[in-house]
Amino acid sequence: MPTSPDRRHNPGFTLIELLVVIAVIALLVGILLPALGGARKAAQSVQCQANARTVVQGVTFYTTDNEYFPASYVYANSEIGTDWYEEDQGFGNPVPANGYVHWSASLFGDGQGRAPEGAFECPTAPKGGAPRTNPGPNAEDWDPESNQRNDVGGVAPSALPKDRQVARTAYTGNSAIFTRNKFDSGEARSNRLVNPSLIDGSGRGASATILVTEFGHKGDWKFIFENDVSKSHRPVTPFYGLSSGAAVYGELDRPIASFRHPPLTEILKSDQLSGSLISDEGPGTLNAVGRHHGKTSGPYGGQASFAFVDGHVEQMNVVDSVKKKLWGERFYSLTGNNRVNLDLDP
Repeated sequence: MPTSPDRRHNPGFTLIELLVVIAVIALLVGILLPALGGARKAAQSVQCQANARTVVQGVTFYTTDNEYFPASYVYANSEIGTDWYEEDQGFGNPVPANGYVHWSASLFGDGQGRAPEGAFECPTAPKGGAPRTNPGPNAEDWDPESNQRNDVGGVAPSALPKDRQVARTAYTGNSAIFTRNKFDSGEARSNRLVNPSLIDGSGRGASATILVTEFGHKGDWKFIFENDVSKSHRPVTPFYGLSSGAAVYGELDRPIASFRHPPLTEILKSDQLSGSLISDEGPGTLNAVGRHHGKTSGPYGGQASFAFVDGHVEQMNVVDSVKKKLWGERFYSLTGNNRVNLDLDP
């Protein structure tokens, strides 16, 4: 007669043993999750750099086909299309319903194919990037978390105006190269288009001149909003006038080098950042540059991607970009003597 197995020699897991196993698994998860999170952030940071490089390569394709860098933005002369009149480019939009033509439209719009629209996004940025000033009829292109309105006071989904611009952009340009719209500012200085040979022929050259960087954010895009209106079409202004400060259009045209990199006292520490930082009336617009990559232990926070005219990309803090004087030897986009005094310390 067969005997039944002795269960005393084949015991199951006890409750204590199960609890120990669960505790070990929880400990391993606690150890591994931060490492996995760090690896994910590092991968996203690399993707942001790659996208910035793609965007600059697209700009290079554009300048190969044209004599100038594209304007950061201009007032359009119609509700659709990318045409504009130089005489319309003053301090105010003569026809607000026409919206803006942004430099991104020179790369992806109208079948240009110089850079894909997705290259303007960064995976670390909220929704990939900041919305257009005038997003148009697609509600998904708006930013309801910031109570966004367009330039004419409309809310989602307002059909017109609709800017000729990527739906989301994490990147902004150097206004000393990407000229603004003020071809007739009515002041001492006005804007002009910039020929790439000016940067290539400078002492520092294309490899030491920043073209594109990232917008800053803290989970939303309030840093580049004014009165609930996104200002994602604006570039950052890296220079101050020696006598006019941030009001660069008022800097008199003199034989001396009249511009400088901003003093470091104009770069806000991370705990001072609030409100609209892209405003011409606020602190220097370099405060709108991102600080969300890498370590954030210092008073100025983390880093941003900086893409140079030659196409290479570096990550650094905005303060380092000023200390190293990487924004150019001239305020190329302004008329008159636009030399930057590089002997002055920030």
